[in-house]
This record gives sequence, structure tokens and C-alpha cells, in this order.
Amino acid sequence: MSETDAIDALRELGLPNYEARVFVALQRLGGGTAADVSEVSEVPRSQVYGAADDLAERGLVELVESSPKRYRPVSLEAAREHLRERVDRQEQRAFRNLEAIREEGAERSTVDVATLRGRTPVDQRVEELLGRADDLVIYLVKAPRHVTDPIAATLRERGEAGADVTVATTHPSVADRFAGDPLRVLVDDREDVETYTGRTLLVDEATVLMSVVDDVDDPMDETALWTDGSRIGAILGRFVHAGMSAAFDEE
Repeated sequence: MSETDAIDALRELGLPNYEARVFVALQRLGGGTAADVSEVSEVPRSQVYGAADDLAERGLVELVESSPKRYRPVSLEAAREHLRERVDRQEQRAFRNLEAIREEGAERSTVDVATLRGRTPVDQRVEELLGRADDLVIYLVKAPRHVTDPIAATLRERGEAGADVTVATTHPSVADRFAGDPLRVLVDDREDVETYTGRTLLVDEATVLMSVVDDVDDPMDETALWTDGSRIGAILGRFVHAGMSAAFDEE
């Protein structure tokens, strides 16, 4: 790795440009005065002092009280540990704030309807929404590919937790997959449903996801809309219930 690569990597770890240059220069020198560091790093001498002092505060550089003042780097292992701790702290800080922002945003987005494109993102959203279910799950699918292993595991988990879980499908193989599990599988083998290639999910009355698939061979050609706990979700949920009642004779 070149010095430029090392400087770039340190900057990605959060060191400002001058600090990264001074730190790399001290690795080459093993220690030196501001004049020595300036010559190797091409950082103006007046800026070396501030950068070196900041590195010392980070625990990456030691100050040697002499005349003139000298600087020397800590061991690479110590530097690695200090930088790792700093990155961890920054990560924790970032995600604590992101969680707070997300919670605030959730309160303002109860009427939102979002869209997704691609089978994998839709699979992931279905799994996430299923994981939130407390009382009710209705999952309408035509294709077995819409019941991935993680989705199947979450359906079983919600059933075991006491939720009323129903999977409606046109493929008997889906029913076979859940044999003995604490959920219901309803198979609709009518010919007029064969043209439907998407899926519908209802969770707890007001969380709904609906998708359409135009090309079953293209994993990106699935588009879904979803809403979580909103008023429009409650309306869509009633339509899902009505559709289930029309399609199946349920007690």
C-alpha cells in the first residue's frame, strides 16, 4: 500500500486530511519535530502543530517535551485499537440518532403508502412485516417462490406465538410445506385465479402489502405497495378480508 492509500484509508476512518498526513509521516520517521514532519508530509509547519496536538488527544501520538518539541507515534496496535473504538463510538452515535429520527418520522408517516421494486426487496419487506404480527396474518400467494425459507420460518413463528395465521395459495406444494405447523393453508385451485402472479399480505388488520408480477422469469419484475398501520391500510385490510370470504368458505 502506498502512502497515498494509507492516508486515504485513515481519512475514511475519520481522521482529517492533515492529521492523516502527519500520522503517516511519523510512521515513516519514527518521530520528529514539526519541521521534520512538514518536510515529509508536505503539511505546512504551522499546521503540523495543531494536527499533532489533535492526534495526541486521540491517543495516536506522544509529545516529547524537548526543544524543539518532538512527536512520535504510538504503536500500530495501540493506534488500531484507538481508531476502532472511535469508529465504534461514531457508529453507535449515528444509529442512536437514526433510531430517534426514525421513531419521530414514523409518527408522521401513518398515512404513507410506499412502493418496492424487485423480488428480493419485497421478500425482505414481507418478512419484516410478518415479524411485527401480534394477532392476525393473511398471506395470499400463487407461486411457491413467494414463500422463501425466512418467510416460512416467520409464518411458523407467528403461529407458534399465538397469532391467527392463514396462507392462501394455488399450489398444493405450499400446503405440504406447512403440514403439522400451527397455521392454516387454504388451496384455491380455480382456473380463474391462475393469471394472478403477485401476492397480498395482511398483518393485524391495518398493515398491508400487495404486489404484481408481469414477468415471472425476471426477479426484478415484481412491484409492491405497502402501508403499515395507516388508515388506508385499514381500508385495504377490509378488502382483503372480503376477498378471502368470497374465495373460501370459512367458518
